[in-house]
Amino acid sequence: MSGGIDSALSAAVAVDALGPDKLWCVMLPSRYTSQDSLDDAAACATALGARLDTIPIEPAVAAFGTMLAPSFAGRAADSTEENIQSRVRGLTLMALSNKFGPMVLTTGNKSEMSVGYATLYGDMCGGYSVLKDVYKTTVYRLAEWRNAQVPAGGLGPAGVVIPERILTKAPTAELRANQTDQDSLPPYDVLDGILNGLVEEEASAADLVARGYDPATVKRVEHLLFLAEYKRRQAPPGVKIGKRNFGRDRRYPITNAFRSG
Repeated sequence: MSGGIDSALSAAVAVDALGPDKLWCVMLPSRYTSQDSLDDAAACATALGARLDTIPIEPAVAAFGTMLAPSFAGRAADSTEENIQSRVRGLTLMALSNKFGPMVLTTGNKSEMSVGYATLYGDMCGGYSVLKDVYKTTVYRLAEWRNAQVPAGGLGPAGVVIPERILTKAPTAELRANQTDQDSLPPYDVLDGILNGLVEEEASAADLVARGYDPATVKRVEHLLFLAEYKRRQAPPGVKIGKRNFGRDRRYPITNAFRSG
């Protein structure tokens, strides 16, 4: 439970499917986790009626820093250190799963998995991916819909279960200071429009440029889509929502020589 929209919606789906007593939320703050995220995670878990534990990851992150310092000497911090944080979280959740039995739910969405913005053995750890076939823009629409009603047969509470600030704040992984998703990705409405064309419609890059998308942005997104196939092959299963889910419906060759036609 990060205080972000993806984990909040995943938690709401789990509560509706299984009941509040079957959901165990875990907040895993680092030095970069904001107070807003801590407060939003707590508010969401409380609204859902679920258990919430907090396990700070900084001791483990510091231990890895000490352990790797000789090998990393002379090199500046980069995404390596960010991924260590994610993998410490994955290790922690899997340890709880092994010790007590609950299955870990992976919270990443289809937009992230499309372009590889997920960490192998980190936030990809888990037995089931609730949002695997749900683009980020749809995540927001589903969250707003769930705040307005309980799905038929849902076991979760009525009313607002995903706090408003989770819906309005800029998405961020909080793996470094002042980080937002849009630092390195197009706005999600643009990204999802391109991905929907490339994945669901099997349109070409030229088709999307003809629709008005920036050529350089389309080419970069297409490149990331091809590049991330090796990660998607290692992702947990999840429900199919769209026309082309990753796996049976939509697979790419894993080779650096592959290019679109």
